[in-house]
Amino acid sequence: MANDKWDRPVQPPAPLFLGKKEKDLVKQVNDEIIERVVGQQILYFAIDMETTKFHPLYGEAIEKNYLHPIRVFALVEYLGVETSYLESVGIDKVTGLKVNFHKRRLTEDQNLFVREGDFVKYGEIFYEIVKLNEPKQLFGQIDTRFEITADCIRSRDGLFNAN
Repeated sequence: MANDKWDRPVQPPAPLFLGKKEKDLVKQVNDEIIERVVGQQILYFAIDMETTKFHPLYGEAIEKNYLHPIRVFALVEYLGVETSYLESVGIDKVTGLKVNFHKRRLTEDQNLFVREGDFVKYGEIFYEIVKLNEPKQLFGQIDTRFEITADCIRSRDGLFNAN
């Protein structure tokens, strides 16, 4: 009878399709699709953490200073205008965007980190980032997220001055 006993390997096999070369390929393909095929651009206005004076206890700032805008390629989804009624105020309209950023492109190539409270300009309208999410993992790896999704609402007139 043949020896059918299984021998355990000394080391586990290398992960399939999960090395640095594969991650770099995914980054390169995403960069090309977002920049050359889709081609949606926004201007990103980040809060200047150095010159903005934050409250020592609450961490809030009444007057914020912003860095010069950075052109960013992203996938932008216009969410339309939502109307709501508030009893003591009346009718209110909110315009929204969902902006999908390529995380490695921002952090490695543009040294940009997306934060709530920053502003983006899409077309001629300014939007404030109110919620962030990192919904996608690369090849199911928990430590390799490659997308940042920002929910944005239209900035009220006078709230943000790009000058």
